[in-house]
Amino acid sequence: MKVKLKLARVGMNMEEGTIIAWHLTVGDSFKAGDALYDVETEKVTNEVEAPGDGRLLEILVAEGEIALVGQEVCIVESL
Repeated sequence: MKVKLKLARVGMNMEEGTIIAWHLTVGDSFKAGDALYDVETEKVTNEVEAPGDGRLLEILVAEGEIALVGQEVCIVESL
């Protein structure tokens, strides 16, 4: 099943974040807890982990781009 992952709020006042690095490329498989990407906010950089096992199908927000909280950042296939 295809699932669109959204940028989660990682801080109380967070409204947006910059994707600074993707740890996977399209087609890569991952396990729950694996790092998907790093997001930088005004105060901190966080590593975002996979919520479950899957495969990265498409990156919707490239490195260096800003995403709003709740915006879709990638599409994965859940396993």
